[in-house]
Amino acid sequence: MDRDLLSHLPIIIRVARHRSFAAAAAELGMSPSAVSHAVRSVEDRLGTPLFARTTRSVSVTEAGARFIAGVEPALADMGKAVEGLTAERGQVTGLLRIEAPRGVLDTLLIPILTRLARQHPRLTVEVRTVAFPGDIVAQGFDAGIRIRKFIQQDMVTTRLTGSLKLILVASPDYLDARGTPKSIADLHQHNCIGMRNIVSGPIFDWELIDGKKRITVKTSGTVLVTDITEALSLALAGIQSAPKAHITSGGRFHPESCRLIW
Repeated sequence: MDRDLLSHLPIIIRVARHRSFAAAAAELGMSPSAVSHAVRSVEDRLGTPLFARTTRSVSVTEAGARFIAGVEPALADMGKAVEGLTAERGQVTGLLRIEAPRGVLDTLLIPILTRLARQHPRLTVEVRTVAFPGDIVAQGFDAGIRIRKFIQQDMVTTRLTGSLKLILVASPDYLDARGTPKSIADLHQHNCIGMRNIVSGPIFDWELIDGKKRITVKTSGTVLVTDITEALSLALAGIQSAPKAHITSGGRFHPESCRLIW
């Protein structure tokens, strides 16, 4: 659309509303001659008169009425859009898309989402939980939650939690049937749930601490999964022992459901 034509449309609306060049000029803070020039400029561009003028009155032509009926709602919508942005200035609005491992929803994301809902009621947060992280930029996400070793070098990061550690758990039924391991070496005699990286393929070794010594354990068992929440469900069912993510600040452990074994 012609930029000059667009800028003159509010003037046309005021003249039609007041049926007066002088009254429109007074409302807009312009001179009557400037209003008359703007109206004449629009009429020249459109090739048709919008107003019939006499020395005593101004009336809208039939073509002018059709034109104003078409542009006035559009100008009103534009005004509402500008007012809406002005009102929202300083507020957090829109859609925030987050990709996160499934295991962090209960322990980490729910408290954060609760605070965001209170502090920024106009913000919508979409969370996609995955077994293993992907490329958040390529997949259209604004942010991702990652374990440190999965963070790519060019990512801008901020720490969300304190130290994370894994605790080994098993159901009481499993331990009653198979016994409780007394040492890390005893794990080789137990049916341990394995975790496979669905992206790269390898099975994760368990990294455990014996005193101050870090030990890597290659476990074996009858089931492999790709999600830590699936591993916990199997442990609760009494099939195997499994690692369970635990946040040292605020994490919860339910001994009536699973028993801590390491």
